[in-house]
Amino acid sequence: MKKILLEIRRRTDKYISSAAILAFDVFLSVLSSFFTFLLIYWLAQWKSFPMAFTIWWMFASLVISFACFYVARTYSVIIRHFSLRDMPRFIICVIARFIFIESLIIPIFHDGSATYSRLIIIGFIDMILLLCMLVGARSLMVYMYDIIKTSTERDSRRTKTFVYGTSDKSVAFITRLQFSPQYNIVGFISYGGPMKKYSLADRPILHFQTVEDLATLKQQYNVEAIIFPREQNVRDEKERLIPFAMECGIKVLLSPAVDEIVDGKINHNEIRQIRIEDLLGRPEIQISMEQISSNFNNKVILVTGAAGSIGSELCRQLASMGVKKLILFDNGETPMHNLRLELDEKYPELDYVPIIGDVRSKPRLDYVFRNFSPQIVFHAAAYKHVPLMEDNPCEAVMVNVCGSHYVANKCIEYGAEKMVMISTDKAVNPTNIMGCTKRIAEIYVQSLGLAVAAGQHRGITKFVTTRFGNVLGSNGSVIPRFREQIEKGGPVTVTHPDIIRFFMTIPEACRLVMEAATMSKGNEIFVFDMGQPVKIVDMARRMIELAGYVPDKDIKITFTGLRAGEKLYEEVLANSENTIPTNHQRIKIAKVREYDYQEVHQVVNKLVYLSAQVQIPEMVALMKKTVPEFKTTNVNFQKY
Repeated sequence: MKKILLEIRRRTDKYISSAAILAFDVFLSVLSSFFTFLLIYWLAQWKSFPMAFTIWWMFASLVISFACFYVARTYSVIIRHFSLRDMPRFIICVIARFIFIESLIIPIFHDGSATYSRLIIIGFIDMILLLCMLVGARSLMVYMYDIIKTSTERDSRRTKTFVYGTSDKSVAFITRLQFSPQYNIVGFISYGGPMKKYSLADRPILHFQTVEDLATLKQQYNVEAIIFPREQNVRDEKERLIPFAMECGIKVLLSPAVDEIVDGKINHNEIRQIRIEDLLGRPEIQISMEQISSNFNNKVILVTGAAGSIGSELCRQLASMGVKKLILFDNGETPMHNLRLELDEKYPELDYVPIIGDVRSKPRLDYVFRNFSPQIVFHAAAYKHVPLMEDNPCEAVMVNVCGSHYVANKCIEYGAEKMVMISTDKAVNPTNIMGCTKRIAEIYVQSLGLAVAAGQHRGITKFVTTRFGNVLGSNGSVIPRFREQIEKGGPVTVTHPDIIRFFMTIPEACRLVMEAATMSKGNEIFVFDMGQPVKIVDMARRMIELAGYVPDKDIKITFTGLRAGEKLYEEVLANSENTIPTNHQRIKIAKVREYDYQEVHQVVNKLVYLSAQVQIPEMVALMKKTVPEFKTTNVNFQKY
């Protein structure tokens, strides 16, 4: 059908010749006279007119119409541009035709049966009918031309697209998108060998095995993009179809969930090009959200670092779990303002309190605990950037150690049920200040929890720690940095060609936090099976390709060398040697040395004092003594 429309459009784009228009108008004139006689013979029962009269009238209509149309040059009016401004010419022409026909017919046929009145009525009906036919035919042709033009232009503007797979979601996606002004779905595509020709939802099912197959399909269907209906589909094809598409110059797009598409209207922000986060992700951890929701329902919950990457996602997920009150605690004014606007818009019924404060301030923390009595505390506030903390070690200790110390103590003082501290894989055999401070925070929180459990310290709070790998797309992480460098035309800077990292998504990390809070019996350090590590230089190359460029040709990759405190290989968080299994196969408990609370308490107080006095050598030396596995790679700290 589309090919037929395109052919009609191609032909109608050519102007119709003047002779054809003149012949068409004369034909309408004769046809009008014929219909007029049908009316008067069969409706008015004027059957007394001789046959010669009808023949003469038709002949006069032919000759006089030709003369009038030719003299008035009605054929010069281009049909597709016909408008009301052309009407006077046609009215004058039809009136002139009426006068000339009456002047010729009346002298010949006027008698008793063909009275003046009857001849004039016949001429008047013929005149009105012809005017309606001339104008109506032109209006109909203009209307049809506009329909064909609009249809073909819309198709030419729409991106010709394949949809990946033949699942129910793929079919539902095509159904919802059939009237989209942006995407023209021309078929389904999936991996497989040569097969019989099948169709689904009136579109062909196409198969590929090699990049040459995809190139052939691109040429045959003039396709510009492939849309994946689910994130899992992207991960399934990250080593096959997606590289093939990039090599063939085909865009790779990811659709929103089918239920987000309304009436087939999708703005360009909803269907987006795939990002590196889509390729690096894994099937997300499966946890019981119902059980988690019941654990937080009708509870007062405090989130420190609430405006950060992890903290803000925690707030979003908690907001939908029927919490009694959500306390947002962060020292960033603008991020907190943005989070507040988002919560107001998406969760208008949520009872929450945004508080600007710093975990280093005991009075500010005391105000929060005293006034709101949080039952569950998620401690996400921390300094996390390794190189920056190497340059500012005292601040790392003040926030990561002192801040965690203050929050934990307030949980004990005000009887919080549970505190969940977010830690990092860099706390495992740390080589930098940031990782060591997080390990000391872990030690303090766990030793305090053990002391409470053993009756050596007052309190009821259960303490839980979760260790994460790198979080995809978090503020200041490598992916936003690479994306910014690519937008500027490069170069993309990688510290070392062999550096690798583990990654997880922000929602996945937050579900892990909440799962840990739900399943914990107290004093555990939960770690997550992070899957396979990713080589950072490979990630950089893939991001450049996803942006439509050729690595090392369009955009260079340069190596800057490892920074102070940076590891080449991150520690594997979860294996059979360093963890204990739980009832969830992807979540394990880390085997760690247990510390005496009184000793740790003294160390932490001394670290707080040394960091406040900016006594860096003494502070670093104490950190090394407290965490013997801390092997700094910073030459400035190796002598302490």
